Amino acid sequence: MKIGIPKEIKQGESRVGMTPAGVAELIKHGHHVFVQHTAGEGSGFADEAYEHVGAEILPTIEDVYAQSDMIIKVKEPIEPEYALIRKDQLVYTYFHFASDRPLTEAMIKSGAVCLAYETVEEADHSLPLLRPMSEVAGRMAVLNGAYYLQKTKGGKGKLISGVPGVKPTKVLVLGGGTVGEAAARMAAGMGADVVITDISLPRLRQLSIELPANVTTLYSSEHNIRQELRDVDIVIGSVLIPGDKTPHLITRDMLSLMEPGTVLVDVAIDQGGCFETSHPTTHAEPVYTVDGIVHYCVTNIPGAVPNTSTMALTNATLKYALQLADKGWRKACEDNPALRKGLNIVEGKVVFKPIADVWGLK
Repeated sequence: MKIGIPKEIKQGESRVGMTPAGVAELIKHGHHVFVQHTAGEGSGFADEAYEHVGAEILPTIEDVYAQSDMIIKVKEPIEPEYALIRKDQLVYTYFHFASDRPLTEAMIKSGAVCLAYETVEEADHSLPLLRPMSEVAGRMAVLNGAYYLQKTKGGKGKLISGVPGVKPTKVLVLGGGTVGEAAARMAAGMGADVVITDISLPRLRQLSIELPANVTTLYSSEHNIRQELRDVDIVIGSVLIPGDKTPHLITRDMLSLMEPGTVLVDVAIDQGGCFETSHPTTHAEPVYTVDGIVHYCVTNIPGAVPNTSTMALTNATLKYALQLADKGWRKACEDNPALRKGLNIVEGKVVFKPIADVWGLK
């Protein structure tokens, strides 16, 4: 199969769809891999590293799309790429269709096969291609929250860990999934007083056993969240409903419960965000303030650490990429139910129900 790895063109995105080590495996399986010139540079992988393992370097993004049967990316295609994607081409990447109608309509119109990392789901309901970036994003959410808690950045002027004689900050984590667990563990490791919420009692029991002693579990309800907001310093929003829009757990009126300078980090912004006042931001302009509350809503948080992120992503996506390339997407999805759940749009038809429900499509 001819496989293309274009350079990411979303603002602030330096990750690349596959490391040279991953490309080497694809080539070992007999596939031809095209890599766009400088596609891996932002992640620390030079063109020479790809050429060394047998990839062909192409000068432009147009060349990569035109010559490839399968595209391996990181982020969803953005408008300049829409016209490059053609009928029957397989695009294997994060899509997050439930938060982007123009992208949904463009991919329906293209006639391409859109296989979304975020909805590939194993029998145990784990999301293997979302997990590595969730682990990065959860850790980064705490680092960014701590950074913007500085007075010079619009925050309360608190050090997340406190110091001897001064209490640490309070961090509220909404959602006990992979992002939430990673965030809670990171915040706890930095010395914060952490509260993590979820609606699953079995999950809360598990977190209570596995997380450090300075993490408290709490059942997620509006009443409980409102109570916690009165003295919180950082809120990490990490709720996920696979492939669907995220519910707003903090509404506009709830901002008044928090002290000015409180920092909200919305890791769920890719799926619409779990704060009503959230809107997508970029690494160039990551924050804005509403009613005195600092909002950090960058849609590609792991893009700030592209070397780590690209390696972690390739570790997860390569196994499935090989199945898709070796068998073709139809046979691979017939043989592997987890991959089949990754199919979102196929040849002009929406085949993942939450997306159809969100946008009122068949």
